[in-house]
Amino acid sequence: MELGTKARSGSICARFSRCTLAAVAWIWLASSGHAATAELTSAQAALYTTVSIFPPSASSMTVCYGFVCRRREMLDFTAADRSALSRIIAAGRGSAVAERAAVQKAVIWFDHRMGPVIGTDKRVANADIRALDDKHNFDCWDTTRNTTSLLLVMQAWGLFKYHTVGDPHYRGNPLTLQLPHNTAVLVDRETKTEWVVDMWPHAYGEPPDVKPLAEWIKED
Repeated sequence: MELGTKARSGSICARFSRCTLAAVAWIWLASSGHAATAELTSAQAALYTTVSIFPPSASSMTVCYGFVCRRREMLDFTAADRSALSRIIAAGRGSAVAERAAVQKAVIWFDHRMGPVIGTDKRVANADIRALDDKHNFDCWDTTRNTTSLLLVMQAWGLFKYHTVGDPHYRGNPLTLQLPHNTAVLVDRETKTEWVVDMWPHAYGEPPDVKPLAEWIKED
């Protein structure tokens, strides 16, 4: 089993000093059966080691909420969950565009699946500490971890035909007053175009942003 260690410029891993630790931890996690796929990049692994949680497996994932994963709940995927997600993604088998639309619906499914369980059915768009309601909300770190985990699980199930799970990505430039923000990423297998899957700017049950990373990175 090989270890993925590539970290692209602008990835979250590039902003953590613990990427080496993430890589070492991944070897142990993979051998212990906690990994969702045969390989994680350092940037993906850092999402989990930096908050001391296991990466997702093919059967479960840690759902982070409460801002920077201060609150946590396990999602153990049932046969019904897997069947529902498989049907959603299967509807996108016709093209890469259709598969991205299906991923959008899968994220909505996740929101509806976990919202009543952890209280995030009350969550608002663009939530951060200013919302003064951490127990009902995700910040962008939470949505990046949760969405990446969901994508890795579906990838482990072999549901994606046109995409692979990319490195989470960061933006933020104080010189242009661009606020810090993070997102999960899908990569088109054929074109290598990176597509963000970003649920943070939207309230409970609303479709996440699915757009080219090159477009997302320039937004405020």
